[in-house]
Amino acid sequence: MDKYLTVAVTVSLVVFALITQVNCSSSRMRKVTKAQILGFDWENCGQSDDPAVLKSLSLSPDPINIPGDLTASASGSTSVELESPLAVSLTVKKEVAGFWVKVPCVEDFGSCNYKDICDILSQLIPPGQDCPEPLHTYGLPCHCPFKAGSYSLPQSDFSLPRVDLPYWLTNGKYQVQGVLGGGGKELACLKVELAIQSD
Repeated sequence: MDKYLTVAVTVSLVVFALITQVNCSSSRMRKVTKAQILGFDWENCGQSDDPAVLKSLSLSPDPINIPGDLTASASGSTSVELESPLAVSLTVKKEVAGFWVKVPCVEDFGSCNYKDICDILSQLIPPGQDCPEPLHTYGLPCHCPFKAGSYSLPQSDFSLPRVDLPYWLTNGKYQVQGVLGGGGKELACLKVELAIQSD
């Protein structure tokens, strides 16, 4: 599954998408016929003066079925222009026997650092190509730079396809923290908690 894209919402949707993206070798992947994401919750975890803030994020239904339909809405703002390079640092933890264990970075999955999300966006959607729906309809950008301002994604429907998941990313509870940085400064921080159940 490709990464979901948007501006101040970028951190939250990138975190969600990096969990389910497909870019690993088949030897590390497990075909999943059906999976569910339960108890999705989020919070801003940055400093009070972080320029980019997620103000709202709503995903339904609960549980989210994969494959299946997802309804999402979000809003956020940034007080500064977000321009390349925009680094994203993910910390993924899985609950094991009552303890939170950090998941290492394996083939771009897990607790990984991504040097420039702008490059990733350009690979997914070549410059000059229209942004995918519903971003195009609502005038939301999907390429860097992102101008300072407020952004809003009204309630929109997405179709989630069947995915391959890493062998370690199956059943369990997870915490994912994503930090967006640029120019040597933290720009935003988002923490997500969820549970995954798959067959």
